Amino acid sequence: MNDMRKSEYLGWANRVWLALLLVVFALITLTVGLIAGGTVREPYATPFFHLFFRDVLHMKAWLVTAVVVLACGQLLTAARIYELLRFPPKGRLYQVVHRWSGRTAILMTLPVAYHCIFLLGFSANSPRVLIHSLLGSALYGAVVVKVLVVRAGSRFAAWVLPVAGGLLFSILLGLWLTSALVFFATGISAARVSGP
Repeated sequence: MNDMRKSEYLGWANRVWLALLLVVFALITLTVGLIAGGTVREPYATPFFHLFFRDVLHMKAWLVTAVVVLACGQLLTAARIYELLRFPPKGRLYQVVHRWSGRTAILMTLPVAYHCIFLLGFSANSPRVLIHSLLGSALYGAVVVKVLVVRAGSRFAAWVLPVAGGLLFSILLGLWLTSALVFFATGISAARVSGP
C-alpha cells in the first residue's frame, strides 16, 4: 500500500512539474510576442549593428544558419551521450561539446532576436512572416524549458528531455526555413521587401 501511494504521489508531482513547464513556456512566448508586437517601425537615427556582415539581413541569415548547424551537432552529441549512436572516443568529451555548443548557439541567437523584436516586430504580412513571428516568439520559451528540464534531472519522465530538445530544434529549423532559406534562395531584395 505504501508503494502505491508513493507512485501516485510521484505521478501527481510529475504532472505538476510538466504543467509548470507549459506555463513558463506560454508566459515567455506571450511576453516576447507582446514586446515584438509593440514595435514601432520607423526609420531610426542610429542604424542597427550588423557586426562584420554587409548588413543586418546578412548577419541574421548567417547567424541563424550557424545556430542550426550547432543544433544539428547538439542532436549528434545527445545521441552519442545517450548511446543511441556509438562512435569514438569514449568519455566526457561529447557532454562538454554538447554543453558549449548549446551555449554558443543561444548566444548567437541574441543579435538576431534583438533585431527581429526591435527592428521588425511581430508581423502577419504573409503566412511565412506570421509563422516566422510565431516561432520567433516561442524560441526563448523553448530554450528556458529545455534548460529547466536538464537542471531538474530526475523530476521528469525520461521522455520529457527529448521532447523539449526536439521542440527547440523544430523551432530553430522552422525559423531558418522561414527566414535564412528564403534569404539565400531569393536574394536580398526579396527578403528586404517581405520581412524577416
